[in-house]
Amino acid sequence: LLGAGSCYQEAKRVLHAAVPDRLHARERETGIIRQFLREHVCGRRPGSLYISGAPGTGKTASLSRVLLDCKDELARSKTIVLNCMSLSSPQSVFPTVAQELGLPAGTSRDGVRRLEKQLTAQGPMVLLVLDELDQLESKGQDVLYTLFEWPRLPRSRLVLVGLANALDLMDRSLARLGVRPDSSPQLLHFPPYTREQLSTILRERLGQVAGDPVLDSAALQFCARKVSAVSGDARKALDVCRRAVEVVELEVRNQTLLKPLPAGES
Repeated sequence: LLGAGSCYQEAKRVLHAAVPDRLHARERETGIIRQFLREHVCGRRPGSLYISGAPGTGKTASLSRVLLDCKDELARSKTIVLNCMSLSSPQSVFPTVAQELGLPAGTSRDGVRRLEKQLTAQGPMVLLVLDELDQLESKGQDVLYTLFEWPRLPRSRLVLVGLANALDLMDRSLARLGVRPDSSPQLLHFPPYTREQLSTILRERLGQVAGDPVLDSAALQFCARKVSAVSGDARKALDVCRRAVEVVELEVRNQTLLKPLPAGES
């Protein structure tokens, strides 16, 4: 039973939505992100990239994988990664970034101006990654406009990467940035995963567990088909399989506990 128990633990571990060594079906997207960072951060060219896609389509995982893979190349620059869900308000992004750059955390207009001055002064390139970017939508969209204008300032050393679920955030909130197409953000969309892609992701994850398959191939196909029909969300597919492993683990444990003792044993 110890072997079986540890096999279930291992299955649940590999089904967690961590950043894998290789992201299946996202080679194109990770390649575009890698190229963007090399051209702009390593090449000292300010710019911005907007990554869109529904939840669970691999946006954050792909960017995290590239940041890990390019750690040495990005070592000379300053990287700031923020999840905007953790901010108390859209305006609080400015003092948070200021603190990361070693500046006083002012939310006032002066604080924003000080930050702007810092980002156009001599120094290493600054890579600012803002996940859940749509949390920064505000009345008049001043916060988003300010952030996306910074890479366009003379002598700017900011490279901005924003991630959000909405495909139309740029059209809806930042229409004015499209006035000069040469300096508007580069766009990258992550489509939902297909049934075949989800099935491969689940098979690859569970293939890391030694011994007999914990979940039947037909069960993985069924899960992939159902999830792809609703959302194409890989996190949802991993979650469903993890819960299935928990159910199997519980059933096996109960069968073992209820098994009658051999004759002659008390």
